[in-house]
Formats: sequence, C-alpha cells, structure tokens
Amino acid sequence: MTRINVIVGDKVLPATLDDTTVGHDFAALLPLDLTLSDYHGIEKIADLPRKLDTTDAPASYKPETGDITLYAPWGNLAIFLKPFPSSRGLVRLGAFDGPMDALARKGDIPVRIERAE
Repeated sequence: MTRINVIVGDKVLPATLDDTTVGHDFAALLPLDLTLSDYHGIEKIADLPRKLDTTDAPASYKPETGDITLYAPWGNLAIFLKPFPSSRGLVRLGAFDGPMDALARKGDIPVRIERAE
C-alpha cells in the first residue's frame, strides 16, 4: 500500500492507496495538482492526465464515504463524500485515513496529491 497526502490549502488529508495494479499506476502519476469539481453533491471529480491501467479491476464497485476511485469510462478521479450505489466502471484506488472535511465544501477545490514521506 502507498501512503499519500491530499493537500487542500493548509490542510493535509492522509490517505492510503490499495495494493492493486490501478493503485500503483495512480501512484506513478504523483505528484498531481488538480482542481476538484462538485458532481451532484456526492463526489468531487477531476480529469487525470492519462488513462490508468485497470487490468484485473472488478467490473463495478460500491463506493463509501472517503473512497478514492477512478471512473474508468471517463478516465477521471472521483472522491466520494457520500456513499453511492454500485456502479459499473468505478474502480477503487484507495481511501482517506481520517476526516476529509476540507473537501466537503461547494465549488471547485484546488488540491495537490503527493506521496507521503
């Protein structure tokens, strides 16, 4: 597993990526500077610079609050603020290790995602 930090302003939100092919491929992109946008008040999303390797990923996933995922058909990052039904094409990358309140505000949020030291 790879430990990462999602940095929102002066807040550091620790998270852990899963020990999977797609989790490792996401880690290879780091560090990333992204702008997260609201998506129906359920998740924050951002485009990634390239498609990730989803070899061996399940066909669908049921996200919980705090999950960091990839929506493979669009190739975008999706961070879930609320649980959501199982969705085809959704692949878990990892999850936050604690509170993620800094992401629970409306509007676009600039973030930096990097490996934790």
